[in-house]
Amino acid sequence: MAARDAAQPHRVATPLELLFDLVFVVAVSQASQNLHHLVSDDHVGQGVLSYLMVFFAIWWAWMNFTWFASAFDTDDWLYRVLTIVQMCGVLVLAAGVHDAMVEFDFFIVTWGYVIMRLAMVAQWLRAAASDPASRGTALRFAAGIAVVQVLWVARMYLLDDGWQFWTFFVLVACELLVPVWAESTARTTWNPHHIAERFGLFTLLLLGESLLASANAVIDALGEGEHVPELIGLAASGVIVTAGIWWVYFAREQHGRLNGMRAGFVFGYLHFVIFAAVGAVSAGVEVEIDDITGHALVSGTVAGLSLTLPVAIVVASAWVILLRTSIAPGASVVVVVGAVLIGLSGLLPTGEYIVAAALMVVVVVAIEADAVRRERSRDAEGDRAASRGPTA
Repeated sequence: MAARDAAQPHRVATPLELLFDLVFVVAVSQASQNLHHLVSDDHVGQGVLSYLMVFFAIWWAWMNFTWFASAFDTDDWLYRVLTIVQMCGVLVLAAGVHDAMVEFDFFIVTWGYVIMRLAMVAQWLRAAASDPASRGTALRFAAGIAVVQVLWVARMYLLDDGWQFWTFFVLVACELLVPVWAESTARTTWNPHHIAERFGLFTLLLLGESLLASANAVIDALGEGEHVPELIGLAASGVIVTAGIWWVYFAREQHGRLNGMRAGFVFGYLHFVIFAAVGAVSAGVEVEIDDITGHALVSGTVAGLSLTLPVAIVVASAWVILLRTSIAPGASVVVVVGAVLIGLSGLLPTGEYIVAAALMVVVVVAIEADAVRRERSRDAEGDRAASRGPTA
């Protein structure tokens, strides 16, 4: 298991990585569905908090594997087996999502998470044994992850419910610090193009959940024969919002910003906000369906905000992480103001999803207009350079 070349050209996601992502989407789907039910049943605070807690486990395990695979993927039988063990851990975690979010019982989720992380310990130990140049960093990763997993398990058996809740956040901080400590002496050889593609593909899978929720709106409308105009309008708005999120996220190439360890940490860690918000959009659409059909226990305002706030967070965080330095100030103003207005549209008494979709179109047009302006500016500069002819 020798470290791969960080500058390897044409590096793309492997079929195993794509299968890995699909298994993780099962856990995301469970978290999104439970968020939908908790919000719709007027347990908003519990739903949001438990969703973020569960989503951390999903995101962190996925991201750690992704960066490891970018640097050390050998695709031999042992690597594949250890990756499949991680997939089994994801399925165990998914089985415990309901209990974790509804009853704050994280026993099954914790064991699923620990299975995934211990498989990563084995991967790092193999890297340490195989690649002398990466041995120090790999051993730090293995030791740090192993120690934190012992603490996760000890927390379940030694602490009462109150202390388990508060120590969750302490151990989250420990998990986040392990890569910072491990790579403080030497950076692993992850590939910027590969990392950008992997994050983009996972975003696409999360967006699929939103499309499914929009399809459910149409299915409900045709099946019940009631509230047909409202549900069709919601479905159409959901598709527009999903397409808008895709457009915003992929508006600019991202591998160029992954030019060092610090940039990698910022890009990876802040993606928690984007991923969690995209995953919550489908829950918001489902809550809106419940509100339209009279099955929601929350007010129309809460139902509206359950959709518009995640969309606003996606747009705002995408601007901060992906677009802020690559679009003109005027376009940035439109994107930021658009994100704020999308969030506030949830306060409207009716038609909030239509307004949110319209504002998303405005944001996309601003980003695309900026791209066209930049392209024309480059073409004009090229024409001027050509007209001047060769220099002496």
